[in-house]
Amino acid sequence: MAKDDAAARGAAELRAARREGRPLVWAVAVFTFFVNLLMLTGPFYMLNVYDRVLGSRSVETLVSLTVLVAFLYGCMAILDYARGRVMGRVGARFQARMDRRVFSAALRAPSLARAQREAQTGMRDLEGVQKAMTSPALMAMFDLPFAPLFFAGIFIFHPWLGYLAVAGAAVLVALAFANQGATKRPLEIAAQTTVAAEVTGSQVRQESETIQSLGMRDAAFTRWQIARGRSLEANIAAQDASGSYSSLIRAVRQFLQSAMLGLGAYLVLQGMATGGVMIASSILLGRALQPIETIVGQWSIIERGREGWRNLSTLLGEIPEEQKRTALPRPKARLELEQVTVVPPGEQQATLRMVSFRVEPGQAVGVIGTSGAGKSTLARALTGHWRVAAGKVRLDGAALDQYDPDVLGRYIGYLPQRVALFDGTIKDNIARLSPNPDDAEVVRAAKAAAAHEMILKLPDGYDTRVTANGGRLSGGQIQRIGLARALYGDPVVVVLDEPNSNLDNDGSLALNAAIKSLKEKGSAVLIMAHRPAAIQECDMLLVIESGTRRAFGPKEEVLREMVTNHRQIAAQGPVGGVT
Repeated sequence: MAKDDAAARGAAELRAARREGRPLVWAVAVFTFFVNLLMLTGPFYMLNVYDRVLGSRSVETLVSLTVLVAFLYGCMAILDYARGRVMGRVGARFQARMDRRVFSAALRAPSLARAQREAQTGMRDLEGVQKAMTSPALMAMFDLPFAPLFFAGIFIFHPWLGYLAVAGAAVLVALAFANQGATKRPLEIAAQTTVAAEVTGSQVRQESETIQSLGMRDAAFTRWQIARGRSLEANIAAQDASGSYSSLIRAVRQFLQSAMLGLGAYLVLQGMATGGVMIASSILLGRALQPIETIVGQWSIIERGREGWRNLSTLLGEIPEEQKRTALPRPKARLELEQVTVVPPGEQQATLRMVSFRVEPGQAVGVIGTSGAGKSTLARALTGHWRVAAGKVRLDGAALDQYDPDVLGRYIGYLPQRVALFDGTIKDNIARLSPNPDDAEVVRAAKAAAAHEMILKLPDGYDTRVTANGGRLSGGQIQRIGLARALYGDPVVVVLDEPNSNLDNDGSLALNAAIKSLKEKGSAVLIMAHRPAAIQECDMLLVIESGTRRAFGPKEEVLREMVTNHRQIAAQGPVGGVT
């Protein structure tokens, strides 16, 4: 029930965005009205040629009719082109209106553990909706309501012809509904398997270094080939199902036009109709039935758009739009955690429980503990990436959720355990992909991370292009660029998760120098570390054990207490149950 409510909210949001293009859609409807009126040009031209021109043998009448018809067809072409281009703008405007919203929702979904599948295909779904809005099938749907106009014209010619036209249309409509039922499931499976194959291929490309180094190419190819094979089979099955109905409907429509000619010829022989009526009624029938054939032929695009609409409704409903926050002044580096509990997205058990401590401006806090103790969880909570289940994380007195996420990101520098670069230049990566980076600030951040000289030695310096996996850069170089990115923009709080994991001795010295410089400027620094070298410049030490705070205080006092406790435990020996 809750999921249905969320989907309803998301659908309402999509409809609101679609309504912004309503004036243009009305323009398309007006153009469609005149286009379909002008479609009568051909039948009436043939009617007059057969019944008047041939009978009167008047060349002047034929020339006049032909010039008029050429003018009317020209008007029809202009209007038909205009409505297609206008509808293209409607689709483009809808996509542009929803791009940021869908992108943001897809980005936030993993951290909220909601709509995971829909988040993976969010941008593709939006593109599918946009393509459906601009497809020939949609134009055919605009034309479909005018089919009764053409049937009425056929009835005027002769009732028998009208009955044949209506009966034929009923057969095509039944086939269209049968096509919808027969292809729905195959098209859904095809879309799902295609996404799965693309995800597998993307993972293989991202981990190409590991695959090459460990001799996994055959295994990786086999894995991708299986996913790709399923996708191909599903797409072929969907195309077979859709193609069979398209071919059948095309054959039925052509037969009906021939049948209309045959019936018209019979009426002519019986003296109940003219030759012009015979030809005109066949043309009118073809025009009346053409939208149905177009819709069935383009059904895969329509179905993809419908599926995209459903997925987007779920995604947007589950991930509501973030409310605009009141702009707060630049905070001081005063960080406080109040009984913070964090449950990782998608899990039921907390990995951080009831943790409290305070960091003042100019302090560096080392966070130590065994693997899985909760250090990385704390880092993600401090950056606002993971929401706290209980308690508060405050920056200069304001809870983190009182800051706009992008604004908060400018106040916090973050170096994750695994540094990922983006396709672009080193400058782009340090500047956090800013479209207008401050060159002086980029260089300053690189110098603070002791990466400036290293970058200058690269082929194009700061303009050297890198890939998502770093390309030719070593792990230590990537780490330094990641540190420079964390320091870009003069953040008030810097969170470093295992910052020296890939650094050599010089890199570790540079890291400590950077921490010292941050402290001197009044920033707060938190370092999650295993190696003692990383906490050399720390004033305070936080010890986390099994997700809880075990100790917090001045570094020397905490270390001395830990050594004393270790000696006491060792002295107990096997008697105390600890070896």
